[in-house]
Amino acid sequence: MLVDAGPMIGGELVSGIPVDGCLSSRGEWVVGGVCCDIFAECERLGGYIGPINDYRSLHVVAVDPEIMKVAVVNLVHKAGIALRLYTYADDIVMDGNRVEGVVLVNRGRRTLVHAKVVIDASGDGDIAVGAGAPFEVGDASKGELQPVTLMFRMVGVDSERLLRFAVEEPANFGFAEYDGIGLTPAECALALYRQGLPKLFVVADGPLMRSAIASGALHHSSMIGITPTSIKRKEVSLNTTRVGHLDATDTSRLSASLPELVRQAWDCTGFLQRHMPGFETAVFSGLAPRVGIRETRRIVGEYVLSDEDVSLARKREDGIAKGAHEIDVHLAGTGHYRRAIAGGGSYDIPYPTLLAKGIANLFVVGRCMSATRIAHSSARVMGTGISMGHAAGAAAAMAAQSTHWNGDLRSVDIRQLRQLLREQGAILEGTH
Repeated sequence: MLVDAGPMIGGELVSGIPVDGCLSSRGEWVVGGVCCDIFAECERLGGYIGPINDYRSLHVVAVDPEIMKVAVVNLVHKAGIALRLYTYADDIVMDGNRVEGVVLVNRGRRTLVHAKVVIDASGDGDIAVGAGAPFEVGDASKGELQPVTLMFRMVGVDSERLLRFAVEEPANFGFAEYDGIGLTPAECALALYRQGLPKLFVVADGPLMRSAIASGALHHSSMIGITPTSIKRKEVSLNTTRVGHLDATDTSRLSASLPELVRQAWDCTGFLQRHMPGFETAVFSGLAPRVGIRETRRIVGEYVLSDEDVSLARKREDGIAKGAHEIDVHLAGTGHYRRAIAGGGSYDIPYPTLLAKGIANLFVVGRCMSATRIAHSSARVMGTGISMGHAAGAAAAMAAQSTHWNGDLRSVDIRQLRQLLREQGAILEGTH
C-alpha cells in the first residue's frame, strides 16, 4: 500500500525540477533499478529528455513533469500497489519496539492498517517521529532551515537565443564550478551552446541578477535555475523562489508562504520576459502542485551518514545505494553553500542509515533520512532518495517473505540484499 496526503503520487518528480543525484559530477551513472524503470516509462510516453551537463558541477536528468504524472501512475498500477490518496497517518500503534500498525484518516474515516514492514518516505519523518524515533531539525545551533521553493514553468522559450546569450555574457551564469571540468567559464558556455539544451543557472553575483535584486525587481535568491521540461513545447522550469526561516512542519506557516512564493514566481516571469534573451515571447505555463521542501526533520538511524562519508566519497561493504549530488545548503536570501564530492565521484549509503534507531520494522528513506545536516544536503535529492526507496522495498520484501524472519530489519542479510538489488539493476559498485 502506498499512502499519499496529496491528490497525485510522484512527489517532487512531478514538480518540474530535474532529477539530481543520478549521475556524478564526472557524468557517471550511480543510480539504476527502479529509477531507470521510471525514466524508461517516461521515454516510452515521449516525456524523457535525459541527462544534461550544466557545465557548472552537475549532470541532471530532465523529464516532462506532465508525462511523469502518467508514468508513475502506470508503474504503480502495473505493480499492483494499493493507493490511498488524500490520506494522512493520524496515529502509530506500537507493540514494544515494533510498529504494529498505522492509523490512516481520510474523508472522516479512520482505518488501522497492519504491515510487517513500514517505510517512512514522508519527507518530514512523520511515521518515525510518531513511533518514538529520535530526530534532529535543521541547524539546531542557529535555528536555521533551508528555504522552501515553489517551482514554475514557462513555455515558448527560444533556447538558441538563450544559449547564445550565455556565450556572450557568461558572467551572468554559473560555469566551471567543478574543478575537474577542465574548462574556463567561456569554454563551458560554448560547450553548453553546442549541447543545445537550456540547462543554466543565472547566479545572484552576476551583473543581471545582482542589479535586479538591488533595484527590487527580483526577489532575493542565489539563482534562477533553468531546466528544459519539454522540447516540443519549448518549455522550461524555473527554480528560484524562496522563503527562508520557516519550519515546514508547521502547517500554518508553510501555508502562509504560498502567496509570497506565487508573487515571486509571477515577478520573475516578468523579469525574464523583459531582461533575459530567449524569454521575450515566452509565457507563464504552470506551477508545481506543491511547495518544495528541502529540509525539516532528520531521523536518527542506526547509522548517521557523516560529512566525511559524503565529501570524501566513502565506499562501504554494506552500501545499498549511491549518492553523488554536491553538498548543497540553500540559505535565506542570496546565501548558498556548495562543495563538490571528492574527485567528482560518489559515496555509498549504508544499510543501517535506513533503520530508524530503536524500532524493529521501520525504514526511513528520502529527505528524512539519517544524516548530518551537511551530508543530508547532498543525499536529500530525488535520485538518491529513489535508490534508498528501492533498497528499502527490496529488503522489506525479503524480510516479509522469509519464513525465518525474526521481525527485526537489522537481521536482513545485507549480502543477499545487495545481490538482489544488483539483479534488479541497482548500481552499487564503483571505485570513484
